[in-house]
Amino acid sequence: MISLTINGLSVSVEQGSTLLEAAQFLGFPIPTLCHMEGLSPYGACRLCVVEIGTGPGAKLVSSCTYPAQDGMQVRTASERVLRARRMVIELLLASCPQSKTIQDLASAHGVRQQRFRQEHESCILCGRCVRMCSEQMMAGAIGFRGRGDTRSVGAPFDAKSEVCRLCGGCIYVCPACELRCTYQDQDRAICGGCANLSPPCVEKERFDDMMCYMNPCVACEIAKG
Repeated sequence: MISLTINGLSVSVEQGSTLLEAAQFLGFPIPTLCHMEGLSPYGACRLCVVEIGTGPGAKLVSSCTYPAQDGMQVRTASERVLRARRMVIELLLASCPQSKTIQDLASAHGVRQQRFRQEHESCILCGRCVRMCSEQMMAGAIGFRGRGDTRSVGAPFDAKSEVCRLCGGCIYVCPACELRCTYQDQDRAICGGCANLSPPCVEKERFDDMMCYMNPCVACEIAKG
């Protein structure tokens, strides 16, 4: 067992636990986005940051990838941590402002505005879809391409994947796919929006006559509101 201090409380966790697993097991809430149970830790979104150490040497780390260590001092909700999380949420809002997942995170953390240029992107590069396709569906039909601001998700060489089974797993785990169901214009947030589906591993023409199969349907949730 490993002994450490989380939010001033001395605790013991199993060897090999990450800080996120330790905190969640003990009931300390830490928000996540790129992290998903059943998928390998990725640490892309940085929403799960916590503060470790004390004094000037204290630093922020992603709790989903950082291993718990003996004698570690961890704070999951210090002022520095909360400020960093709100900044991350603002950046996510600038990328995908119509994502219900991101909007809910903003509401939970008191973010009422974002100060960055609006992008209306269809992907936040969280890697959920890539890991789902590789680790759960055992297909590896999609992956990351490019670097920096040209980084994107898609099939190798933009060619039709021979291993994609059109299972929809990539869409199911995507926190930004709600954009594709509600379009970019709120006036067009109607059921049947899957005509606009264009994830990299799905052939659009195969889905033209399908109703939205997301549960719950994001467009219907908006209509009820």
